[in-house]
Amino acid sequence: MLTAKQHALLVFINQRLTDTGVSPSFDEMKDALGLASKSGIHRLITALEERGFIRRLAHRARALEVIKLPEASIPAQTIGGFKPNIVSSNPNIAPPAANTPANVVDIPLLGRIAAGTPIEAIQHETDRFTVPAEMIGRGDHYALIIQGDSMIDVGIHDGDTVVIRRTDTAQNGDIVVALVDDQEATLKRFRKKGDTIALEAANPDYETRIFGPDRIKVQGTLVGLMRTYH
Repeated sequence: MLTAKQHALLVFINQRLTDTGVSPSFDEMKDALGLASKSGIHRLITALEERGFIRRLAHRARALEVIKLPEASIPAQTIGGFKPNIVSSNPNIAPPAANTPANVVDIPLLGRIAAGTPIEAIQHETDRFTVPAEMIGRGDHYALIIQGDSMIDVGIHDGDTVVIRRTDTAQNGDIVVALVDDQEATLKRFRKKGDTIALEAANPDYETRIFGPDRIKVQGTLVGLMRTYH
């Protein structure tokens, strides 16, 4: 997972290498990202190198090699009506030509959410997260990191990052962020029948939980999923 600045710098370096065959200077990177000093670029370069996206070439000034780029639209199998968009770090997959900061969106990352036993409600922004603009539509969106395996049968794995459209309503069958008793948040499939709401797992090891309507608040619906392959 890359922050907005890390993603923007990676794209800038890759574009410069594609256009000229020469890495941009630290001053050029600083100006391109609107940073006040080169120390911020040093930190971003180190983070990208640690995550395996770039490599510094020894004994050569201004020598950076892009090893891989996030790929936002790898075809994925549709499972249970949900077809995730996935970020891949597979170096054999060519990045899209238009993958520039102009067609990505920066949204808040609000921490972790359980796909299993519910955990404490998500309330505070912990970071920013970059997603392809085509993944989201109108409205406010945010990202959450999945913890647990109760939605694995619809392709949502532990450690994935889900993109959520903020809304307080849902249709039967939607995968939602549900707030239980104003205290616990979980990602489940939403079902409503009469005066009851069912939160369904997508893993036979977990039971469907039934609640009265006053105990559940919908916090958003799932629109996308980001995954990094290592």
